[in-house]
Amino acid sequence: MSDVPGRISVREVGPRDGLQNEDPVPAAAKIALIDRLGRTGVSRIEAVSFVRAEAIPQMADADEVWAGVTRVPAVRYSALAPNLRGARRALDAGFTEVEVVVSASDTHNRKNVNRGTQESLDDIAVILAEAHGRGATCQVIVSTAWGCPYEGDVPVERVLRVAGRAVADGADSVSFGDTTGMATPRRVRDLVGGFRSRFPAVPLNLHFHNTRGTGLANVLAALELGVDDFDASVGGLGGCPYAPGATGNIATEELVHMVEDMGVGTGVDLAAMIDAAAEAERIVGRELPSQVLRAGPRTRTIPA
Repeated sequence: MSDVPGRISVREVGPRDGLQNEDPVPAAAKIALIDRLGRTGVSRIEAVSFVRAEAIPQMADADEVWAGVTRVPAVRYSALAPNLRGARRALDAGFTEVEVVVSASDTHNRKNVNRGTQESLDDIAVILAEAHGRGATCQVIVSTAWGCPYEGDVPVERVLRVAGRAVADGADSVSFGDTTGMATPRRVRDLVGGFRSRFPAVPLNLHFHNTRGTGLANVLAALELGVDDFDASVGGLGGCPYAPGATGNIATEELVHMVEDMGVGTGVDLAAMIDAAAEAERIVGRELPSQVLRAGPRTRTIPA
């Protein structure tokens, strides 16, 4: 366990990756949730996605939501963009951190953005240049990194080639997305080990879903490899509109609960994050999958 980092960075993705999979939520409720999350101590929030309204109507109000957010100086806010047009909208809205996404699986990429993986990589090269020219950073998210609902397993070498192209074109960091929860600890070790061997200086983020119950086990495997940057979603909100059965992301409060008990700092106030998860549950009007939201932290006691 000697390689486990003493502190990790957590990016809260519930307002974007979580809410895009729910029935449309009013902009005021999204703004209130983002503002509440900003007061939990989390250092990064993925706030919105700039995507065509007809493609993902849940994100149609991105400009309105972003304009209404009360910015917390200690929090870094980012936006997801599926293409050059979306990236330009994000930059025009004032974001200085943009994420772009490409699927390692060609079939999923076509379902997601209506183009092949190589076409998306060509587009991303242009986005990277424009973002850097406008003083912004850009992370390239490689989704279906551990498997595709249409193609099945995606070879590690293919994932590394896609990531390598992004790095060669100037990606500031890379994220591997477990889009449908197909990762297991062994597969995490294989991909992260391959990436670290090939690109040791490139910052790496991991985005796990808990579709098959291995989300936190995958985090532990990654921690033991020294990974110190993870996505999580309040209450376990999330999924993928183009990946049937891809239930929620790992819950932020569950991630914090586990790693803080291991002595790994997050800067997140667990009680405040649990309260935010309860608010997210009220907003979407259904029970969320987080077990820490249900049971509370392990230190909670009840009268004898």
